Amino acid sequence: MLKIVYLSIGSLVVLFILTKLMGNRELSQLTMFDYIVSITIGSIAAEMATSLKDNYMEPLIAMAVYGIGAYLISVMTSHSIKIRKLITGNTVILFNNGKLYKKNFKKAKLDIDEFLMQCRINGYFNLDDIETAVLEVNGKISFLPKSLKRPSTPEDLKLNPKQEKIVTIVISDGNIIYNNLKLIGNNEAWLQKQLKSQGFSTAKDIFLATCDDENKLSIYVKYEKDGLGDVLDSK
Repeated sequence: MLKIVYLSIGSLVVLFILTKLMGNRELSQLTMFDYIVSITIGSIAAEMATSLKDNYMEPLIAMAVYGIGAYLISVMTSHSIKIRKLITGNTVILFNNGKLYKKNFKKAKLDIDEFLMQCRINGYFNLDDIETAVLEVNGKISFLPKSLKRPSTPEDLKLNPKQEKIVTIVISDGNIIYNNLKLIGNNEAWLQKQLKSQGFSTAKDIFLATCDDENKLSIYVKYEKDGLGDVLDSK
């Protein structure tokens, strides 16, 4: 039992190192090659964790080979367009200017029902609202709406709104983030003054506090109750 515990911890450490080496990406952003490599490494890690024999070095080496191989391929694809196309593939135009391209549907192994489902998921229930639909290399479909069907922008309305900036977290789960305070040109004395002005004496009761580009502090308090419950639950 102790051996399995040690091997499991070891496989987790190796998986973490390989993941950092290959880069952090969401599952939806993985290419087919990345997906296959990830599944294979996970399977080898599981075998390593449950191995009751003394051959744990073999799966460890295999994991390292897959991880380093994936890293080297990512380096090559970032420097060579030809290798990038070979490994990740090309985007495929499925629909453009009212035309559905049957050969591209076959190439993408996609039928019309799946395509229409993806259209509806993205808010398009009528193909007349779409100018172009492109299948990306990660399996997702990107849609370019017709100009008369897309949402209006401030530019369309001749408006010039102020550019918003990201907010900075200064308190997280009751802990003051001093580095972030310093980055935005503030200090703990400023923070305590802001807390007192909003009726708080300590940061311990604050779940989250953020500061925007206008130096405005927004505070979100910890509540132990469940609130309104699951308002999305229909049962």
